[in-house]
This record gives sequence, C-alpha cells and structure tokens, in this order.
Amino acid sequence: MFDQFDASILARVQFAFTVSFHIIFPAFSIGLASYLAVLEALWLWKKDQVYMDLFNFWKTIFAVAFGMGVVSGIVMSYQFGTNWSLFSDKAGPVIGPLMGYEVLTAFFLEAGFLGVMLFGLHRVGPKLHFLATGMVAFGTLISATWILAVNSWMQTPDGFGMNDAGQFIPLDWWKIIFNPSFPYRLVHMVLAAYLTTALVVGAVGAWHLLRNTAPRRSHTMFSMAMWMATIVAPIQILAGDAHGLNTLEHQPAKIMAIEGHYESHPDGAPLILFGIPNSAEKRIDYAIEIPKLSSLILKHDLNAPLAGLDTIPENLQPPVAVVFWSFRVMVGIGFAMLGLGLWSLWSRWRGTLDSNDWLHRAAVLMGPAGFIAVLAGWITTEVGRQPYTIYGHLLTVDSISPVQAPAVAASLIAFVIVYFLVFGAGTFYILRLIKRLPRDPMPDLEDGPIRTAGITPGPAAGNTHPDSKHGSTHHGH
Repeated sequence: MFDQFDASILARVQFAFTVSFHIIFPAFSIGLASYLAVLEALWLWKKDQVYMDLFNFWKTIFAVAFGMGVVSGIVMSYQFGTNWSLFSDKAGPVIGPLMGYEVLTAFFLEAGFLGVMLFGLHRVGPKLHFLATGMVAFGTLISATWILAVNSWMQTPDGFGMNDAGQFIPLDWWKIIFNPSFPYRLVHMVLAAYLTTALVVGAVGAWHLLRNTAPRRSHTMFSMAMWMATIVAPIQILAGDAHGLNTLEHQPAKIMAIEGHYESHPDGAPLILFGIPNSAEKRIDYAIEIPKLSSLILKHDLNAPLAGLDTIPENLQPPVAVVFWSFRVMVGIGFAMLGLGLWSLWSRWRGTLDSNDWLHRAAVLMGPAGFIAVLAGWITTEVGRQPYTIYGHLLTVDSISPVQAPAVAASLIAFVIVYFLVFGAGTFYILRLIKRLPRDPMPDLEDGPIRTAGITPGPAAGNTHPDSKHGSTHHGH
C-alpha cells in the first residue's frame, strides 16, 4: 500500500520524526544542567537551603530528560546505516570523526559525573559535588558544540576534498569544525536551549505561585527564569539577525524562501510579514508587506537589490511554504519571549512580580513555547537546505540507501507507535514530578520573617507574610 510513496520522502519523514523527538530533550537538558550548576553555586555562596531544595527538585527531572535524550539519539544514529547508507559512505570520513569526538569527550564526561551529581553530595562533599555538576553542564555544552559542528559543516561545507570514490575527505580539520556558519549556529542553539529551560522553569514557578503552594521556592524559580528571559531574549534576537546575514552569504536560496521572494527586487525588496506562498504561480498571495524593509535588514540599505528564487533552477529550490511559515513561527515566539521578559521586568520594578496573576498565567502558557521555537528553527534550517544533504555538493536523492518504500514505511509506523508510548510516558512522568514542588518549611517566628532571594516580603511586593502573595497569614494547604 506504500508503493506509491517515494522512499526518499519516507526516509526524510522518518528522520524528521525521530530528530524532532530527540532535539527537544537536549535543548532542555543543556539549559537545565547550567541552571542546576547556578542553583548549587548560589547554595554554596548564600547558604540558603531553598537553592538546594530546588536543585534536588530539578535534578530528578534532568535525569529523566537526559535519559530520554540519550535513547532517542541512539535510535537516530542507526538510521545513518539503514536509510542513509550512501550519505554515510560519502560523508563518513568527515562526519564520523566529529560524532566520535562527541562521544569521547562530551558523553563520557557527562556519564562519568552524572552519578556523582545525582547521588554523591553526602559522599564526596559539597565542593566536589559542585565540580561534578559543573562538569555535567560543561559536557552538555561540548556535546552541542560537536553536533552543531557536524550540522554546520553540512550547511556550509569547508576544508574538504573529494577522492576517486566520490567521498568527502578531510583536508583541514580547523576549517571543517569552524566552518563559516558554525559560530552563529552554536550561539543561536545554546541561547535557544537557555531560553527553553527558562520558560519551563518560569512556567513551573508561575503555576505554583498561582496555586500558592510554595511561595519562596516558586518565587525563586520564577524570578531567576524571568531574569534569564529578560536578558537572553534580546541577545537571541540579535544573534538570529547575525545568523541570518551569514545565511544570506552562504545559503542565499534559503533566505529567498524564508523571505518569500519568488522574484528578484533590483531596487529594494519588501519585508513580507504574512501571506500564503503560491509556488505554482511563484508569488505570495494576500501578502502583508513593508516596502524595502527586507533590503534594509539584510543589506542595511533601503534600495539594495536582492535576488529572488527566479535566479535559482527550480529543481534546486527549497520548499518555500514550509520554510516561510516555520521561520515566522520561530520569530513570533522569539518576540513573545521578549515581551514576557519585559512584562516581568515592569512587574519587578512595580513590586508585583509575585502577585501579578496575569503575568503568571502568561508564563504558564509560554512554558512549551521554547520547544516549539526550537522545532520551528530546526525545520527552517533543515528544510531550507533542501534539495541537498551537504549544501551545494550532495543531493538528498543521492544520499538515501537502496531501500523500498514499504520497508521504510513499516519502520516509520513502528517508530511512531513506540515513540509516543515511551516518550509520552516519560513526558507524563516529568509533568507529574513538576507538580510535586516541596512546600516551604514552617518559619521560626523567633527568627523574624523569611527573606526570599532578592526581596523582602512586605507591602511593596503586595505581601504581608512571606508565605502568601495575597497577604494571607496562614500557610496554605
């Protein structure tokens, strides 16, 4: 029944499905590992038990997310041999060592210190335990570095040659690793991971603030998360702009698809905000656009000419509709993150960070937004690279294994069933853990009011007691 489908399309769908599940776990664990390191550092510095309580709360969630990331990553690697054997054969001399370095450095570092971080505080002492936490966080960043080096080389290949068998062979490892797009992609991805984690932590803190279950812990989480969103969101927007300029230089067809520029604009290109790509007629229907703004953004000149897809052979053009909309989803969420951060900054200045229920509701709604933005950004990057696996050098249709469509479809169906069962259960378990935030301890009345991290509860914050954002004088539930 699957004979009418193309095997290369099914193989791409299968890889897209598995990598979509995989990417959300590293995006979360990279940021969460750094957050755990910050929490433990603050605990060692301020001697405030709240930070260690939050560390213990989030380390369990990190362990589950880390485990699901490892499992989903292993499944992906097998597809290089089953569905993409020609790609593995041709690109293996370059790709293989880079992925091997990721295992030898990042994965072994993470695995070596993970057990100490999870179970070793009372066995090795606070300082060595903090070292282990820092090494796990550092390992996640090294892992991201190697994986982004692989992906960036496929996007902007450099430092290679070709042998008689048609294989890519390394000539300059420095150019291979530090290829033209690598720094931009690494910064953009790491910042995305931090924002993703900040939104999750902020959503959990906001949810518990709304329920008034653990005000000190909830405030600490929410305050730290909103600081991260406030600071990092504008940096991410600037990093994304720089990444876009780099993409224009090295992958112009991708930018043409992102912008929806089917036609060249010799005297300034408009910025198309929204519309419906019409690939049959080579235009954007119902376009809402701002004249010449695209030229100003991309060339810093209102009248700068910009080439369109009419300069690219049709068989080498990426799918415009997918790239056009995925990019706008990513950018839209990015500005929503910026808005949330600025809103929290305003509330912080007014002393209502803990009592602004509408801000808390918005933060809860924004909880999964980071994952959506990461997926949208990945779709923009990977679909925009089509029809190549190695941009400008190896076509996707020349990378697939000689497999039949029914075989790929059968494995795809199996992946869908197993992934939704296994990772659905894992995600459900994480959500159950998130609901169980430890309650604040009963304050000792002889010690006076509890001082939360960075604020003293009082009328300026809308509080009359440290355990209630609405002035309640009892301990809740």
